[in-house]
Amino acid sequence: MAMKPNYRYERSQRDKAKAEKKEAKLAAKAAKGKDSPAEQEESQEPETKRE
Repeated sequence: MAMKPNYRYERSQRDKAKAEKKEAKLAAKAAKGKDSPAEQEESQEPETKRE
């Protein structure tokens, strides 16, 4: 006889995997932003031109 599916457990596992993937993506984005100071300088230039 086959096992009865545990939908709540399966859903929690999918949600957990999705959250981990999202966190990893945000961490990679943050790390990429910190590694390139040229991008930060470009974002600051329009602010100094307004003054």
